[in-house]
Amino acid sequence: MISFPKLRTGAITQYPSTRETSFTTRVQRYIDLGEQRYRDHSGARTRWRIKLSLLTDTELAQLVNFFGAHKGRLTSFDFEDPWSGATISGCRFEQDGLATFVNGEADSSTEFTVVGPVGI
Repeated sequence: MISFPKLRTGAITQYPSTRETSFTTRVQRYIDLGEQRYRDHSGARTRWRIKLSLLTDTELAQLVNFFGAHKGRLTSFDFEDPWSGATISGCRFEQDGLATFVNGEADSSTEFTVVGPVGI
């Protein structure tokens, strides 16, 4: 599987990126106003909110090409967790569009979210 590209420094992300782990709970509501709650998945899901700035043209092009090759959410890839260093297979982008901002030479930025598989 193809791995998420690293920056020229060898890092995956920059400060102030975030990581969150969440569970999905469904609520079934009944006519008598009763409720039943249950987990939608067997495990937690991790999301990494990646914020990158001061990217060179080469780094930005590499990210845009990687995003385009995976067609947004369509296909999965390997992602190295910036906090633990563990490589996680089966990750996807959370969105289908990638917004990039070019402020000047070697000063581009972008934000996106990577979603891990359930149960990691």
